[in-house]
Amino acid sequence: MATEHVLPIDDAQAPLPAGRLYWLRAGKLEVALAPAAGGRIAQIRYDGVDWLADEQQGGAATIAWGCYPMVPWAGRIRQGCFNFDGEAYALPTNFGAHAIHGVGFSRPWRIDSIDTDAAALSLVLPEDAYWPFGGVATQTVRVGPDRLELHLAVQAGERAMPAVLGWHPWFRKPDELLFAPNAMYPRDGEGIATLPLASPSPGPWDDCFINSAEVTLLSAGQRLQLRADTDHWVVYDGAPHATCVEPQTGPPDGFTLARNRLEPGQRLALHFDMQWQP
Repeated sequence: MATEHVLPIDDAQAPLPAGRLYWLRAGKLEVALAPAAGGRIAQIRYDGVDWLADEQQGGAATIAWGCYPMVPWAGRIRQGCFNFDGEAYALPTNFGAHAIHGVGFSRPWRIDSIDTDAAALSLVLPEDAYWPFGGVATQTVRVGPDRLELHLAVQAGERAMPAVLGWHPWFRKPDELLFAPNAMYPRDGEGIATLPLASPSPGPWDDCFINSAEVTLLSAGQRLQLRADTDHWVVYDGAPHATCVEPQTGPPDGFTLARNRLEPGQRLALHFDMQWQP
């Protein structure tokens, strides 16, 4: 699929329409891809039940609907500023005073391949003020009769770069969230994760946790189990219409708190699985 060059959205609260949807199906599971809207999943439907807040429920705000990839960082970068290899960088801010969720969730992704139950997408990362390091992001989406498998990766280009990956699903408010994390990153007055780790506090949450167990959502008589090959999870359940459960390879402000360096050509990947039971 060819896409024209589109400048990234500077305001994460600005509207971003879904554009054309591409449906993947297997058994009772249906998944709608919106590649033009940040390479996101616009809807997940299992046995007739919609699981994601759509663009109308999210007020069409770029940040607030579907399930989108966060690359090459996840969560907020404090005031858009970080240091890497002895240099100071200041990225444009798009969420108040901070830079949030990377550059992929507001840019069109290219469909590299698509079938009835699977698709592969890619995005060439910029080498400009929005992200000076370049690189390439890829994702695959695979649908089974009761399982959705997501794979997200970023590969550095000719320059070394920092990287944190994540998925940001906006699940329609579940009847129950089963979540028992081991620890959490406390937030400071700017709402940014800090160290040292602390014991988990009662919700409502907009926090990053260390969690080694699967997470379960119960809704409309269905059970959804979430697994990922990471122990960092962000949970946001303060919205009345949705709950976000986000696997990430590191914490928010990760370029400062948990530096992960990719050498030229090196790759970072994240697997995220969703499995339904009646």
